Amino acid sequence: MDEEEFYLMKNGAILCNAGHFDVEVNVRRLSEIAVEQREMRKNIMGYRLKNGKWLHVLGEGRLVNLAAGDGHPVEIMDMSFGIQALCARYIAEHRGTLAPKLHDVPAEIDREVAGRKLAALGVQIDELTSEQKAYLESWEA
Repeated sequence: MDEEEFYLMKNGAILCNAGHFDVEVNVRRLSEIAVEQREMRKNIMGYRLKNGKWLHVLGEGRLVNLAAGDGHPVEIMDMSFGIQALCARYIAEHRGTLAPKLHDVPAEIDREVAGRKLAALGVQIDELTSEQKAYLESWEA
């Protein structure tokens, strides 16, 4: 987004980038055309245009989950690495039997990682009823 789009936005518009580095929103140009700038709160910069509209940019226009959030917190990454490790083991154990294509993570690996995480947190979960299992198994992608 650039100068032309900035002037078309509603007053109070919130801009953030969730995908491709910091090239999606031209924050430098927005800064140049703003008649006033101020930090509205942590990780939110306000820019007032000459037409009086305020635009708010999250995380300096960088990837918002990394710049203004927790990024990749350990609470998520430990499960990601666990799934990756168990998938690597699964691939090694099934060498020669897997078709050369993209495969879903086996449900038993998902359950194992989730179960270990919950156990580490001291959380216990109920077992599914037969009705719940039937419902889950009836769903089609």
